[in-house]
Amino acid sequence: QVQLVESGGGLVQAGGSLRLSCAASGIATGIFVMGWYRQAPGQQRELVAEVTSGDKTNYVESVKGRFTISRDNAKNTVYLQMNSLKPEDTAVYYCNAVLLRTTFWGQGTQVTVSS
Repeated sequence: QVQLVESGGGLVQAGGSLRLSCAASGIATGIFVMGWYRQAPGQQRELVAEVTSGDKTNYVESVKGRFTISRDNAKNTVYLQMNSLKPEDTAVYYCNAVLLRTTFWGQGTQVTVSS
């Protein structure tokens, strides 16, 4: 059974940092495109960052220079380091794993940034 379990969310003041983790079981994350998505209330889920099996990264424009996605294949874990957080980063953050037509999602972790 595949599981993606996010952790590291919480409440932080604007300008602060958080590090999200996504621990995977049942899959080898090294061959998947691993991503972080977020969904704010009343808004559509959007891609925040992703990393390919070849370690190529892609970020939504609004987080470039502030967020960093990384992976530790030995630990089957993907991270999202979030610095200089802004209130508009407040959302539920979801881990995502994609391989060809197969997609897995985590349950999400809440990130709240206060002004």
